[in-house]
Amino acid sequence: MQFEAAVMDAEGTTFAVVIVKRDVISNSHEANSIIAAIEKVLEGKPVVLMAQDSEGAPTYYGRDDIAGFMTTVPVDSIPWQKFSLH
Repeated sequence: MQFEAAVMDAEGTTFAVVIVKRDVISNSHEANSIIAAIEKVLEGKPVVLMAQDSEGAPTYYGRDDIAGFMTTVPVDSIPWQKFSLH
């Protein structure tokens, strides 16, 4: 499975932001499962999920401190990359 994500550093924490569909964020069981799987791939780095609405406005799901921080970051400044989940 491939996914688009960004590994970022902020306030002394390295974390990942992963793009998902909006329905993933609305299902906490599915969202938490995806976070756990990707954290394994990224060697334990915290993961926050991001989905956008039809107008491009982001919604974040995950650790409150990181999700709150991400609301201050313009989406177009996030350094997205493609990753593979094995």
